[in-house]
Amino acid sequence: MDGSDPRQSLSRRRVLRLASLAAGSAALSAACGSKASPGSRAAATAASASAPTAGVSRVVLIRSDDRVAGTRAAIDLLQPTGLRGRSVFLKPNYNTADPAPAATDTPLLESLVAELRNAGAGAITVGDRSGMADTRRAMETKGVFALADRLGLQALVLDELDRDGWQYVAAEGTHWPKGFAFARPALEAGAVVNTCCLKTHRFGGHFTLSLKNSVGLVAKHVPGDPHNYMGDLHSSPHQRLMIAEINQAYRPALVLLDGVEAFVDGGPESGRKVRPGVILAGTDRVAVDVVAVALLRSLGTTDAVARGPLWQLEQIRRAVDLGLGAAGPDQIEIVTADARGRSLADDLRRIIAA
Repeated sequence: MDGSDPRQSLSRRRVLRLASLAAGSAALSAACGSKASPGSRAAATAASASAPTAGVSRVVLIRSDDRVAGTRAAIDLLQPTGLRGRSVFLKPNYNTADPAPAATDTPLLESLVAELRNAGAGAITVGDRSGMADTRRAMETKGVFALADRLGLQALVLDELDRDGWQYVAAEGTHWPKGFAFARPALEAGAVVNTCCLKTHRFGGHFTLSLKNSVGLVAKHVPGDPHNYMGDLHSSPHQRLMIAEINQAYRPALVLLDGVEAFVDGGPESGRKVRPGVILAGTDRVAVDVVAVALLRSLGTTDAVARGPLWQLEQIRRAVDLGLGAAGPDQIEIVTADARGRSLADDLRRIIAA
């Protein structure tokens, strides 16, 4: 280590400004993508016909048992902006290399890359840091490096970043005792895309959706710094608050959640599996996670996830307090493409509003 302070940190204001510049903003368009079938295009057009209401976050809900088709339909209906001409950091879920919903499905990832390119995205980097597995081995097992070679992506193992690859974020205003270190490649990208799974988490997170998926962008160790940042997280009674707090470091341009299958108990690498047949997409992490928690509740889940008002769950409440997204049920609009989707959306709205 040199003589400089290894914990030289970004202030919260600086973090938020950098995140805003890095990720851009995402909005919705009424137009539908050309790849959808005529029937789904017509339904999507009807669902998107009116302009988005100010202060309301849209979450697209697609009923599909086909992850590739569901991803295409979700992006077609959402029509995210803030991607054209921008480099993209794509954050999947490779906590382990187990099949979805434990980890990101590789055909879904390939479909998402194709949709990002259709939206005009520039260079795409896929990167992660595993929690339970060796990251490089997990990414190799999932075929990420082979996919990157074939599609012209960069595949990045975040554990292998040098010291300059991590940005320290101050502890002030958080429950992180020494702050945390966030991956610079995500901060420096033109846009960040978060693709996550639908599952519970038996080790303290309670559920692991888009907010929790961001933990893979935080260092366990920074080269030259012996501190174990994941030790701070996993030993803290404030773990769920800390999960929300790391999300202050960036703002996603897109969140895609794979709910074709889900763990409604156990998790994150194994558990009681059900098949809801859903893909969610949005630009607001809080809104996507609220809809996903409502979906878990509708399927029958753990007491920790099902108990009490949804908006008082610690991850959600802290994210709302930090201004990371929707702050109440009136700020979420669920957009669907067909009658099956509308029926499920009606059920979820009742849970969200309870």
